Amino acid sequence: MATINVNGQQRDVSDVPPATPLLWVLRDHLGLTGTKYGCGVSECGACTIHVDGEAVQSCVTAISDIGEGKIVTIEGLSANGDHPVQQAWKEHNVPQCGYCQVGQMMTCAAMLAANPDPTDDDISEGMWNICRCGTYNRIRDAVKTAAKEMK
Repeated sequence: MATINVNGQQRDVSDVPPATPLLWVLRDHLGLTGTKYGCGVSECGACTIHVDGEAVQSCVTAISDIGEGKIVTIEGLSANGDHPVQQAWKEHNVPQCGYCQVGQMMTCAAMLAANPDPTDDDISEGMWNICRCGTYNRIRDAVKTAAKEMK
């Protein structure tokens, strides 16, 4: 694999071994450090990105698994941080420590793209990422606000 599509741009990854997790390609090879390392085993969601619009845990996804997929990181969600999900996170003051919040926002954006009018149960099921600070109530409120803004 010589290139991957990240945030709408073809990026050279010809020097990256095919088994390298996408997380490390993004952070170490491409300098996109918004995506965070949490657990490394796809349990926490801190590393969530989009591949062809689907939420994917980049810590367990090898670069060779991407193929022609279009990758979007938090840096590509919006040019100016004005995506409705990002704005809702600010409005509801969601982050406490903030470490998991990039993954939370990426999971939310993918969920709302698939289900623009989620119920509380949909939110509970769809927002599976772990927040060690316990800001789940603010996350739920932000998801609802973002859903309204995206309609």
